[in-house]
Amino acid sequence: MAVPQLPAVAASHLAAVFAQYPLEVVHAEGVWLQTADGRRILDCYGGHAVAALGYGHPRWIAALERQAREVLFQTNAIPMPVRERAAARLAAFAGLGLEQVFFVNSGAEANENALRLGFKLTGRREAVALEHGWHGRTAAAGAVTFGAREKWYGFPRAPFDVRWVSRSDPAAAAAGIGADTACVIVEPVQGLAGAYEVPVAVLEALRRRCTEVGALLIFDEVQCGVGRTGAPFGANRAGVVPDILTTAKALGAGFPVSAMLLAPAVAARLRIEDLGTTFGGGPLACAIVEAVIDIIESEGLLENVRRMSALIRSSCRVGPVTDIQGAGLLLGLRTSRPAKEVQRELLARGIFAGTAADPHIVRLLPPFTLAAEHVERLAAALAALPA
Repeated sequence: MAVPQLPAVAASHLAAVFAQYPLEVVHAEGVWLQTADGRRILDCYGGHAVAALGYGHPRWIAALERQAREVLFQTNAIPMPVRERAAARLAAFAGLGLEQVFFVNSGAEANENALRLGFKLTGRREAVALEHGWHGRTAAAGAVTFGAREKWYGFPRAPFDVRWVSRSDPAAAAAGIGADTACVIVEPVQGLAGAYEVPVAVLEALRRRCTEVGALLIFDEVQCGVGRTGAPFGANRAGVVPDILTTAKALGAGFPVSAMLLAPAVAARLRIEDLGTTFGGGPLACAIVEAVIDIIESEGLLENVRRMSALIRSSCRVGPVTDIQGAGLLLGLRTSRPAKEVQRELLARGIFAGTAADPHIVRLLPPFTLAAEHVERLAAALAALPA
């Protein structure tokens, strides 16, 4: 089946920096995308893991509308109950003892601030990052993104020294952390790398070594956090508590918001003006954070993520899929043929999935509301493809 091509636009005022999928989405509801040419597409990509609740969830919309009518925006210099409630709800949802929250706007911004705190609080010169990790396109976050300097970084120099360590060998990973290490940043489940779950033994080794040398351990849970793994965070799943945890994407389920969660020892050292933001912690964002967590908890979505993940693992190792990796609904389907071919063929059959830095991984990041009938549709489409 040929994939319909998006009609060419004669002239666009948008910077041509994004490769375009052959989809023109005009409406979305639940897990479905409706295109201008009348197709109904099952969304197994979720807008880069953002659409955790799917599209058009009535309680999400109601929370945004209600807060917009009450107070649309106000500076962080003015206390707001909605901001306090959102922070308390997020800390309680995490259940990790990371009780202080700083809200910002994007995953890269959260990571940028986390890295800055690592250097500010330790006075050291080096960051440690895992091979194949992705942390953002800003100066500091890009510096600890694997391969960024060779591909797109653009800055004349990194703002600090970076040491890369193994993502699979606990001893080798720990050995890279020393007296000059300010902080270590790691995705518990690496997203763009292909839904690679970092072994618990590696995370435990990083935690021990950071404690020994006084470095801060940062968990980047921008993609894998807020229920994506079937637990509140990858930290819960692994049983390892970082000093700083960053998260975004599913946190707003479509609204731009991110956060840093801070351990007591880190929060105790903060002073007025150590961190700042204009739009971070805005009332609209905070109302959405409250609503997203409430929906996840009250609708049993963590359990559903685990259930659908197990169903995908048991039914989708068919056709060109030789193995499945990852956690929860952050999954990588390993393919016998190039993943981009499989992605195009799935789209021709009405299923939108992603790819990854690994050329043989089709990445699944569907809404937490995915149901068994949707997984059955995915499995049937895969089974119909050439191995």
